[in-house]
Amino acid sequence: MLYQRALQRFNILNNRTLVIIYNIKLRIILLILLVWSFFIAHAQVKTGIIGLDTSHSTAFTKMLNTEDKKEEFKDFRVVAAYPHEAKTIKSSYERIPGYIEQLEKLDVEIVSSIAEFLDKVDCVLLETNDGNLHLEKANEIFKKGKIMFINRLIGAKLAQSTPIFELSRKYNVPIFSSFSLRYVDQSQALRNGEFGKVFGADCYIPGSLEPSHTDMSWYGIHGVEILFTVMGTGCVSVNRMSSKGTNIVAGLWDNGRIGTVRGTRKGRNQYGGHAFTE
Repeated sequence: MLYQRALQRFNILNNRTLVIIYNIKLRIILLILLVWSFFIAHAQVKTGIIGLDTSHSTAFTKMLNTEDKKEEFKDFRVVAAYPHEAKTIKSSYERIPGYIEQLEKLDVEIVSSIAEFLDKVDCVLLETNDGNLHLEKANEIFKKGKIMFINRLIGAKLAQSTPIFELSRKYNVPIFSSFSLRYVDQSQALRNGEFGKVFGADCYIPGSLEPSHTDMSWYGIHGVEILFTVMGTGCVSVNRMSSKGTNIVAGLWDNGRIGTVRGTRKGRNQYGGHAFTE
């Protein structure tokens, strides 16, 4: 079953559709945080953001701190932010001064230390783009018992990602991570069986690379998320092929199904794919 059209629509109607999907993603994040925070006695759940090197930080803050925010966001407000300077990714750290200015206009306190920050908030959105920094900051957050959402990606490589989940279990502090592409309507329809059983899927995404991250963990992770949304769990082995302009990863599922992710760096870069169904 073709779901290319739905994902191309996401790409073509970028600004409008991103707002819609950000809303969906934020509703799910906050619902989970609200359930985990039911014991907090404050009238509002004081939310904090670590990492002002991504537009997600400003997008989420605008949804939570404006006067006309939606009813489902009423229990949350961003009260503090720790810029947490990303030092290796130029496209990220150059954004920080501008995003600080935007958050200050939304009455967010900018703090200079992680310790001060954690004393001011009930839950944390770990938003920095640099996955190399996530483990260190997650460890400090877990020690304070603060529930947390981690923006993609969990870590710059697997060896940094696995310890985060181990720390979550050690400190008994829940975490959640996701990106908006799993909530595209057609992907959810496939996942929920509206087109019957899914026998396989081929996904494609922009495959830009960042030298400080394992290649497919930077933007390739988006294609992996689409693939697992549609296919579900059960991947038992992986093969890959790469060239200067393309990475292709193929996974074999335990029931014989095959799914692929293609990351492209030449030509038109879009998010999309095909699913093969009954």
